[in-house]
Amino acid sequence: MAALWGGRFSGGPAEALQALNDSIGFDWRLAPYDIAASQAHARVLRRAGLLTEEECDTLVEALAVLGAEVASGDFAPRPGDEDVHTALERGLVEKLGDLGGKLRAGRSRNDQIATDLRLYARDAAKGLTADLVALVEALSAQAEGHLYDPAPGMTHLQHAQPITIGHQLLAHAQGFLRDLDRLRDWDKRAAVCPLGSGALSGSSLPLDPAAVAAELGFDSPAPNSVDAVADRDFAAELAFIGAQIGVHLSRLGEEVILWSSQEFGWVTLDDAFSTGSSIMPQKKNPDVAELARGKAGRLVGNLTSLLVTLKGLPFAYNKDLQEDKEPVFDTLDNLALLLPATTGMVATLRFNTERPAASAPTGFSLATEIADWLVRKGVPFRDAHEVAGSCVALCEKESLDLHELSDEQLEGVSGHLDGSVREVLTVEGALAGRTTPGSTGPEAVKAQLAQVKDRAAEFGGKSDLHRAPTGPGEDAAGRRISPTGPRTSQKRS
Repeated sequence: MAALWGGRFSGGPAEALQALNDSIGFDWRLAPYDIAASQAHARVLRRAGLLTEEECDTLVEALAVLGAEVASGDFAPRPGDEDVHTALERGLVEKLGDLGGKLRAGRSRNDQIATDLRLYARDAAKGLTADLVALVEALSAQAEGHLYDPAPGMTHLQHAQPITIGHQLLAHAQGFLRDLDRLRDWDKRAAVCPLGSGALSGSSLPLDPAAVAAELGFDSPAPNSVDAVADRDFAAELAFIGAQIGVHLSRLGEEVILWSSQEFGWVTLDDAFSTGSSIMPQKKNPDVAELARGKAGRLVGNLTSLLVTLKGLPFAYNKDLQEDKEPVFDTLDNLALLLPATTGMVATLRFNTERPAASAPTGFSLATEIADWLVRKGVPFRDAHEVAGSCVALCEKESLDLHELSDEQLEGVSGHLDGSVREVLTVEGALAGRTTPGSTGPEAVKAQLAQVKDRAAEFGGKSDLHRAPTGPGEDAAGRRISPTGPRTSQKRS
């Protein structure tokens, strides 16, 4: 079968051009979405009087059979298939002859690929949402088990003020909740259907883009045909969300790496989510956390690659846009691997609570309690801060902790101080005193935990992202189909 564009050419493309030009090596995963869009297009052609009802039914049924063959692997690309559209049209023509060629009327690969990629991205976003919810739930479960367990809160990686382990874990959950919000918000902008825009100017045929959009689960057809085939904002924005998720995973991974080190000793990694050394038999390595940290750079790179591709393109379609898919695919594939592994690591962490509890008051982390105690007695905070700092300096000089200062030493630092200040110089007192919303006090953390659970539940179960009753990428029974086959584990040396 000839290429879709060969009519005005006297010969085929050079081998080097063919190798450069072909995208079938990576866009074949879009086959289920291209088939779903083709079925919707066939019905629109029938309503426009360009297909008979019998022809339409035959096309739709043949496309369904072709989709099942794609899913099973019985139909696959072969040499000469430039892209997913070429391969599927070949398959359709092989089944139906000239009738298969009628489906191309009123559409272009330009609006086809823009539609297919949106369908794929919106479908993949549902899986990404489910994986994020699972991670938030794992963080919440760990936080609930350690609501009252103290740890040193840190800034600049130096002891700052006591907090609880639960509070620290819920801090990570908040970032992932924002990622879920971004996905939901992104989907509203991605729910625009380009099909019907043709190459760039629409169609002279009496088509109904609104009907196609509705059938494919979009909110509306594209308002401008040139923008419809040129726009890849949705891809760049999804790559940004993926990069931001990667950054959040990296920061969580970095803390787990620190917590599991001998120097910290706060957590023990489960054997199922850690690895060993080929030479040092005692090693237990936090590979999941390290890969979370490492893959963040890859996800940021995918975003950068896509933005640089788009930045200088004139409207409408340009072949540069062939480079839009692999960054998006790679981001989604890597998050699909990374999120479940991170969730498993978090869910199976065992906290050695004695270690963080013992270090919570060290490093003079209760110094702020002295300042706040003085403020409650009417001392301006500027002065209170200086007094607390002088207490720290005295302790360093005398090798004492704050609560070990004598009444005489306290009074020698400031006439505002006396022995009763020791009432606040405990970790328990410091935590109990934090009562403002969002703070690390026990009641505040309990309230935050409830809020995180409620927010996660908003995205749990049936995703509020678009999902058609029988969506693209599913067979007639709603089962998932994947033209790329089952996902395999990544191997590392």
